[in-house]
Amino acid sequence: MACIVQKYGGSSVADVDKLHQVAQFIAQVKKQDIDIAVVVSAMGKTTDELVAMAREICPRPPRREMDMLLSTGERITMSLLCMALHELGLDAVSLTGSQAGIITNDRHNDAQVIEVRPFRVQDEMAKGKVVIIGGFQGVSYKRDITTLGRGGSDTTAVALSAALDAQRCEIYSDVAGVYSADPALVSEARHLPEISYPVMQEMSMAGAKVLHAHAVQFAKEKNIAIFARSTFQQHRETVVRRLSPGTIIGVQAVVSEKQIDRVRLHGKDSMARFKQAVDYLESEQVPIKEVSVSATTGDGRQSNTSFVVSSQNIFGWEQIKGSLKDLIGKGIAFDTDLAALSLIGEGLNRNNLTLLETIDLLARSRIPVVGITTTSFRISLLVPRSHIEKSVRLCHAHWVAGNRS
Repeated sequence: MACIVQKYGGSSVADVDKLHQVAQFIAQVKKQDIDIAVVVSAMGKTTDELVAMAREICPRPPRREMDMLLSTGERITMSLLCMALHELGLDAVSLTGSQAGIITNDRHNDAQVIEVRPFRVQDEMAKGKVVIIGGFQGVSYKRDITTLGRGGSDTTAVALSAALDAQRCEIYSDVAGVYSADPALVSEARHLPEISYPVMQEMSMAGAKVLHAHAVQFAKEKNIAIFARSTFQQHRETVVRRLSPGTIIGVQAVVSEKQIDRVRLHGKDSMARFKQAVDYLESEQVPIKEVSVSATTGDGRQSNTSFVVSSQNIFGWEQIKGSLKDLIGKGIAFDTDLAALSLIGEGLNRNNLTLLETIDLLARSRIPVVGITTTSFRISLLVPRSHIEKSVRLCHAHWVAGNRS
């Protein structure tokens, strides 16, 4: 029998009425004699509310206890959705991430899926049941509950799709797939009917919230097509899949990330201090990116080193910064109130014209650029946070709405 995996985000299951609607959608699929596993997120803003509650008690809550707390949100959704399916006469069973066989490493708050053992899911499907799985969570090889980071339910769905050899993976949210910019910020944002894995992954890593970056990586490795759709307006979709190189050239999307801190280390032996800083941040499970090193002496002893931290979802970041400053002492500085503007697409860095034209575009609007990073599919510029929304609109109008490439 054919098998599909569906994932419903928090806005899709935000209240009882929406849960009943989602149950109807699932019932329509099941009536076609299709095995179906459904991954769900916490209802509405439940996760945000749990985080806020934890911070009222403890400004820097222990990561393990945060995972124990946050994993409860999905359990509420999955049990209520099962009840709604039972009301429609469908046999359904809810499973936590650990019961569904989602095995992760031992990091808390941003664990990585290392293996899926879907035996319980397959057994329940063989009995004709709809299987509802709590997304965003798993169990470490140490048998601790772990969570996969914001948007981690996407990763749960894609990982299960691979393990179940599913026909397709459908991701449902409050938007009809992927757009060339955040529609809430850019009214002229264009719907993208299809997109390649590398471009989608760069968008996710640069701040787009439609799909989780780890989910896209998993899908790319397993060659699983992702169908991103709106739950309640299913008239169009975005398909994320493998595309031949050169199928779509030029800027496809303009993405932003609003809470960026840059850490700068300078002076003698700054590389030693850099390693010390990274070791400490790793112990606090704080990821870094955009590392830059420049030696100012021939022997490399005098150098400048910097890296970037996306601080939005890091619990206790201000306290971590204070501890880092105490650890390193002189020679460390923090650039705060920054944001990242990213142009995403194929072929952007075959020459420097896109980068230079973007710098000129921002300069004409008196928007300073304080950092630049490029990859094969991305040009990212650091700008003051107060200018980020204007920057996105300018670049989208110039590169996407203006059909530039």
